[in-house]
Amino acid sequence: MADSHTEDSTQPELMEDGEPFLSNLDIFLFSLIAGLIIYWVMFRKKAEAIPEFKKLETPAPAARESSFIEKMKKTGKNIVVFYGSQTGTGEEFANRLSKDAQRYGMKGMAADPEEYDMSELSRLKEIDNSLAIFCMATYGEGDPTDNAQDFYDWLQESDADLDGVNFTVSFSSCFFFIFVNDDGNLEEDFVSWREQFWPAVCEHFGVEATGEESSIRQYEPFDSKNPFLSPVTVNRKLNKGGDRHLMHLELDITGSKIRYESGDHVAVYPTNDSNIVNKLGEVLGVDLDTVISLNNLDEESNKKHPFPCPTTYRTALTHYLDVTSCPRTNVLYELAQYASDPKDQENMRKMASSSPEGKALYQTWVLDSSRNILAILEDLPSLRPPIDHLCELLPRLQARYYSIASSSKVHPNSIHICAVVVEYQTKTGRTNKGVATNWLKNKVPTDNGHKATVPMYIRKSQFRLPFKSSNPVIMIGPGTGIAPFMGFIQERAWLKQQGKEVGETVMYFGCRHKNEDFLYQEELEAFEKEEVLTQLNVAFSRDQEKKVLPCTLLKLSEICGQELFSAGSGGLRYTKLGSSFMALINIL
Repeated sequence: MADSHTEDSTQPELMEDGEPFLSNLDIFLFSLIAGLIIYWVMFRKKAEAIPEFKKLETPAPAARESSFIEKMKKTGKNIVVFYGSQTGTGEEFANRLSKDAQRYGMKGMAADPEEYDMSELSRLKEIDNSLAIFCMATYGEGDPTDNAQDFYDWLQESDADLDGVNFTVSFSSCFFFIFVNDDGNLEEDFVSWREQFWPAVCEHFGVEATGEESSIRQYEPFDSKNPFLSPVTVNRKLNKGGDRHLMHLELDITGSKIRYESGDHVAVYPTNDSNIVNKLGEVLGVDLDTVISLNNLDEESNKKHPFPCPTTYRTALTHYLDVTSCPRTNVLYELAQYASDPKDQENMRKMASSSPEGKALYQTWVLDSSRNILAILEDLPSLRPPIDHLCELLPRLQARYYSIASSSKVHPNSIHICAVVVEYQTKTGRTNKGVATNWLKNKVPTDNGHKATVPMYIRKSQFRLPFKSSNPVIMIGPGTGIAPFMGFIQERAWLKQQGKEVGETVMYFGCRHKNEDFLYQEELEAFEKEEVLTQLNVAFSRDQEKKVLPCTLLKLSEICGQELFSAGSGGLRYTKLGSSFMALINIL
């Protein structure tokens, strides 16, 4: 017994029945280790796939205009100021000189010689009364600036033929160089030089300063997006009789900083006749004062709305949409789906097609009959489109342009308009009225505190008097085509009053009856008496049994030495340079 007891005492002690093999601590540690292993297996960061990049097709850069000659021709400039600038001083002076040109009836542009093909200097004589100015800075030991280095090298190495562009007997063009450095008072030196430079240019070209010493703005204060609300100060009837209404309006631009030149156009934004707008609402059976917002379905489009929204149908139809022009075929095609009469649908789609029959129907039923959208809706009772779709389809109401009938030298704070009120009977028996002229007719100045205003801006024109006031001028403008010539004649009279040499000024004018529509008769006869007009040639087409035109095509050919235009070319604005004169023609 003793031996067996001794043997048992040497064996490990067994756990009692029901006691767990692992303690709570063991279980916790085992769970923690297992959890870490699972987390590592399941959620470890996997190697990121290397994205495949496709080579982008780089678009070729747009071709840059390297011809300063072509740019001058396109923009009507006759002075180019090249600058060599390291710190910006030469460029600033060049910009100031190019703006100065406006004071002398010229147009200038500043140019970096590094951006243009300077070998074209020999072509400068292609532009009448052209002038090149080089405003060149130096740095270091008199070295050319970086942007002028290539031009400097070209001058040193080139044997380009520049005959005709230096001072010559013809004086077709010339060069002036200014060298700018950092010594002394640059501004003082520049101003002193500038005061001597422009009188020398004027003497060289035989031109005079405009007398406008106020600030010349580089950017327009008002434009098509931001028109100026100009008060109407004068609105008078020009003709003494007849069934037409020819009018003269004067728009006040005092304080607007708007500048214009004789020959420019004034753009006005009219509104549609309220009677037409109201009838559209009645025909379509809608409340025109409903507030709407037409949103573009294409979210990527830059044009979110067809016109400013939110607005009302009345405002859209009055101010934004063209409701008086003949609808185009695409509008008819879109509207055809709303015609309940199958025959109307068929005809509308036919007119929108390219078939000869469809084209003929569109010509006779829409164009020849002068049917606008209201007339079409009235003549097709089954056609009743939703007004929102109609507003989407109609084109925008555009500005109307009129030749300015005044000179800014004489009338710096007002712009004159000469126009005939458009009103005629259509083949359907309707009376169609011109949108803008009838709107302007009702713009009457009042003394009750409410000023009639016209939204307007200036559109520049190339229709100009000759560069030199001593050049003779022949002007041909029947009817309201005389408008720009009133500004030209006023300007020639002003120059003469300043003691300047003014060449011969010949006017050809015509109208129907002398006692009814001889426009500006008193003013023209006064100009002739004062010898501003060398000749005033008039013709009154219906004062005798045989119709007489102001000047026939044959006469024009004789005047200008060649055929200018063929019959039926109405709406012509033409400038013809003769060997010793300028012919200006404005046929409406």
